[in-house]
Amino acid sequence: MKTLVLLRHAKAETENELGDHLRALSAKGRTQAARLGELIRAETEVDTVLVSSALRTKETYRLLSAEEAEWPSGTSMDALYEAGPRELMDILGELPEDKTSVMVVGHEPTMSSLAHLLHDAKDEIAQQIRLGVPTATACVIDVPVAWSELERNSCHVRAVIRPED
Repeated sequence: MKTLVLLRHAKAETENELGDHLRALSAKGRTQAARLGELIRAETEVDTVLVSSALRTKETYRLLSAEEAEWPSGTSMDALYEAGPRELMDILGELPEDKTSVMVVGHEPTMSSLAHLLHDAKDEIAQQIRLGVPTATACVIDVPVAWSELERNSCHVRAVIRPED
């Protein structure tokens, strides 16, 4: 069984004259990100991290991994910035099978849409993620299939975690 963590970045500043790609985390976002690492570690280990090239996603991962030397260095990917759920599924499908616990730090609506697409049940978690997730929210997903075999209803979202405000 593999694990996939789909993480929406922490709260970002609302405006930036340099454009959306360069929006930094807000003070609240920096606090959220720092708390996320401990919550995610309590739920799963991570051996591979893919991070959107946007500033706010890179800052989120840098802050959540700061306290733990064992977190892997994240791989920044331009393709994750604008990827939709199907594009992200294609990216994940290219992962080698020895990557057993993968985190993607990205954006809405892709993170919750892909979690909902992969989820195999119509339960409380499905209702929680169906319309999107707030900033600094991680969907922890059990993946019983090969990365290349990801498809609708092929996995199970076992937890949705988020730091308290």
